[in-house]
Amino acid sequence: MDTYENARPKYKRVLLKISGEALAGDKQFGIDFDVVRSVCRVIKECSEAGVEMGVVVGGGNFWRGMKDGAGKMERTRADHMGMMATVMNSLAVADVLEQLGVEVRVQTALEIRAVAEPYIRLKADKHLKNGRVVIFGCGTGNPYFSTDTAAVLRAAEIGAEVILLAKNIDGVYSADPRLDKDAVKFDHITYDEVLAKHLAVMDTTATSLSMDNQIPVLVFALRDPENIKRAIMGEKIGTIVE
Repeated sequence: MDTYENARPKYKRVLLKISGEALAGDKQFGIDFDVVRSVCRVIKECSEAGVEMGVVVGGGNFWRGMKDGAGKMERTRADHMGMMATVMNSLAVADVLEQLGVEVRVQTALEIRAVAEPYIRLKADKHLKNGRVVIFGCGTGNPYFSTDTAAVLRAAEIGAEVILLAKNIDGVYSADPRLDKDAVKFDHITYDEVLAKHLAVMDTTATSLSMDNQIPVLVFALRDPENIKRAIMGEKIGTIVE
């Protein structure tokens, strides 16, 4: 890694969760390939440093089942559409990684064998041990569960040491900093506090699952993709939830 020649990564295996909205950049819809490429370059550097990288990508830049389908269509089908959106993003990220010379596999919770492997935990584990980046699509494969919950589930299954939650905001605040100028940013917070204060880190299912499995969650801004590297190297950025 360019600026960490003599440093060793803090984590050996991580689960990186990237929101779909972050991949849209300033366009707010679709895919901004300048953003994707900048993220993939950092993923490549981390992988080359020996970090085993699992990635879960959201689909909100195309479709959010609960929000976009609310009152217009049946929830289960709307959520399945959201799962398809994550596959589009997963394939885009995989393609850019391959352009950069990174070995990558896409695994999906719903079988779409023409474009991706079905999700098999032991196979994902083998890919990671062999230095491949594994991108997990289709969330958990079930409606009513967010991709944040999918990230925690996959992190638990592959034995990730930390969940890197890359968002459009640089940490966890006492309130929405875009609406409340007095909002205070936390450097460290517990799962219990997140749940008790109803803080918008992840949904309650994802937060409870990470708490039950004792997987720390590091929340930081993706606007500077180098933050992924900083987090993995152990720099103090964002907010740690544990």
